[in-house]
Amino acid sequence: MTTTRMAAAAAGVLLVAVALAGVARGEDPYVFFEWKVTYGTKTLLDAPQKVILINGEFPGPRINCSSNNNIVVNVFNQLDEPLLFTWNGMQHRKNSWQDGLAGTQCPIAPGTNYTYKWQPKDQIGSFFYFPSLGMHRAAGGYGGISVVSRLLIPVPFDPPADDHMVLIGDWYTKDHAAMAKMLDAGKSFGRPHGVVINGKSGKAAADPPMFTVEAGKTYRLRVCNVGIKASLNFRIQGHDMKLVEMEGSHTVQDMYDSLDVHVGHCLSVLVDADQKPGDYYAVASTRFIHEAKSVSAVIRYAGSSTPPSPAVPEPPAGWAWSINQWRSFRWNLTASAARPNPQGSYHYGQINITRTIRLMVSRGHIDGKLKYGFNGVSHVDAETPLKLAEYFNVTDGVFRYNQMTDVPPAVNGPLHVVPNVITAEFRTFIEIIFENPEKSMDSVHLDGYAFFAVGMGPGKWSAEERKTYNLLDGVSRHSVQVYPRSWTAIMLTFDNAGMWNVRSNIWERHYLGEQLYISVVSPARSLRDEYNMPENALRCGKVVGLPLPPSYLPA
Repeated sequence: MTTTRMAAAAAGVLLVAVALAGVARGEDPYVFFEWKVTYGTKTLLDAPQKVILINGEFPGPRINCSSNNNIVVNVFNQLDEPLLFTWNGMQHRKNSWQDGLAGTQCPIAPGTNYTYKWQPKDQIGSFFYFPSLGMHRAAGGYGGISVVSRLLIPVPFDPPADDHMVLIGDWYTKDHAAMAKMLDAGKSFGRPHGVVINGKSGKAAADPPMFTVEAGKTYRLRVCNVGIKASLNFRIQGHDMKLVEMEGSHTVQDMYDSLDVHVGHCLSVLVDADQKPGDYYAVASTRFIHEAKSVSAVIRYAGSSTPPSPAVPEPPAGWAWSINQWRSFRWNLTASAARPNPQGSYHYGQINITRTIRLMVSRGHIDGKLKYGFNGVSHVDAETPLKLAEYFNVTDGVFRYNQMTDVPPAVNGPLHVVPNVITAEFRTFIEIIFENPEKSMDSVHLDGYAFFAVGMGPGKWSAEERKTYNLLDGVSRHSVQVYPRSWTAIMLTFDNAGMWNVRSNIWERHYLGEQLYISVVSPARSLRDEYNMPENALRCGKVVGLPLPPSYLPA
């Protein structure tokens, strides 16, 4: 046996030993990853591009796991700049330390490593990860996360023949650092230059085929929009799709010939290989922007030598079609999710709202440079991560709480550029309204939670709009779109202590300040509600060299 094979075998034995030790201690199983993050060159949209690779791969490795597994990812930063990863849709119960954003974690310095440890606690579904600092997200470095149900937890459909991740997203030929410089100079980087699917574009996306199917079998496709600007419509030539899951919730299983997938969103469909054997295009096209772009990949029936028909199905037009499709999405009330009890046993529509927060997108210029924000406050990251400043009680000089009010200002004044942190009382049920007065689409995400998207409509929101809410079977999820000059309403219980990011998934808006953090503190200061800072947590800013605060009380 060669030295390399012996080392690999020894590593495998070690991982198995550690996993078995965890089982012996009564812990949930462990899944280990080691990532070497580098730059590399890939040809996309007929141009060589500098992209972020993980272990030489783009997209990065898929994280396959079960509910409650302990996920351990050792990240070696071999870039020439700081790095963080965030796990889009993972709720990190009691553990915002692992959220991987500038407000919760010090960056991983070049030439160093950091080990994340997190759990998809009581979660199932389709998600993705991506590098969160600066404009890294525009350079790749993303990958899929699939969380399957534990054994004996019923799933509302038969096991598919295979389970495929389909990562679709817009793409720019500009270097990510150049894009950041454009934004810093007050310039927009404009519309995307194309679309990629599983890291490929053009002819490379169609040959070889994306995957092969066998006639008569059913396949699960987990489709995520990992782009930074454009909503995408996804469809498969000659095949309908049965929607079964959306961002961790089982849905009512309706059939669709195409689906709008907005930035940061994920969904699962079942596709029957019930057509004449041949090659068929899977197509992703931009929506709601001029000069539409698309990409076509090939799904091949086993043994096929028949090329796909050149008649590619056209995407739908207009946003009215899209909002009507959203209204058709329903939570499957009788299905179990990560726990054996039915999803519908949680009656969110019967809970009294304790607070309403209206978040209107603000847009303005400061010193001639474009900024975005919410309610007149444009977020800027602090040198000391907000969570660390709060934990060590050194917030003075780092941030002040609640500089933004719960309602938009009556008159649009100049934007206030500060770290934007608001507080939410632990275990209160809150309604949040997102209002987008811009001419372009928005998509918003909340870390640490799943919320119920209960309503959306044109114009400004008013209390009368509550009469239109879906208070029975709105889908529980972590991201939702806000159409141009429209509003979207969500509801949730703030029962996960930590520091949690609310952000635009439109990364230009995010970079320019359309985000905030919500601090949720348990008054009990108990390990029942939140973990202490991990022993391996990185330190930076004002917390370097400080003694650890007292531990939270035992649960």
